[in-house]
Amino acid sequence: MLDPMNRLEGNVALITGGSRGIGAAVAERLAEEGADVVLTYEHGAERAGAVVERIEARGRRALAVRADSAVPAEVTAAVDEAAARFGRLDILVNNAGVFLVGPLEELGPAEIDRTLAVNVRAPFAASRAAVRHMERGGRIISIGSNMAGRAVFPGMALYAMSKTALVGMTKGLARELGPRGVTVNLVHPGPTDTDANPADGPNAETIAGLTAVGRYARAAEIAATVAHLASADGAYITGAAIHVDGGFTA
Repeated sequence: MLDPMNRLEGNVALITGGSRGIGAAVAERLAEEGADVVLTYEHGAERAGAVVERIEARGRRALAVRADSAVPAEVTAAVDEAAARFGRLDILVNNAGVFLVGPLEELGPAEIDRTLAVNVRAPFAASRAAVRHMERGGRIISIGSNMAGRAVFPGMALYAMSKTALVGMTKGLARELGPRGVTVNLVHPGPTDTDANPADGPNAETIAGLTAVGRYARAAEIAATVAHLASADGAYITGAAIHVDGGFTA
């Protein structure tokens, strides 16, 4: 019987934006369950290197690749490098994102273009590149946001729009890739304790109060759902948008 903590043995995973926060937690959880891991980063080579070191300390192979998710050629190159270096690609986690918020009048073409490039076009481009390397059993998992289901604060329209677009992408790709044995799913985290959104930061008490459980998530809790979807245990889940948000959207 397969050790449940080695569900991903022999798999290769690519996590975009994997140097910190939810991305780093996902990278380490997939490695803990047996996967070799490639992660991309745009800034923070030291943080990315630290994640690689922690994964290698578990006896898994790991690689950090610098890539700007706003540049399609860099996204595609990172996917191809992952497959070339480790000989295969089984799991893609579209995690990289930008959070540009503000009043409608202050969000101009530059902010719109950047948000859509990173939060929408990059997951599509990475998925398009990844399926060339995936065999049956492949997994594409994108990280959305609770804001796609409940935008309770003003100034969130652009960000919420970009994350909502992933719902359509996920459903469309699930139908297209299902016959090829590749599942496609979306995880919507709620407020999550990271360096970018600390559980003790400004307005954190108000934000936590909007959840049913009254607290922020740990990044590891989001990673646990991603790991389930990435494993054989998640083989019959596809086209789904799963809220791991403590009841924020309930």
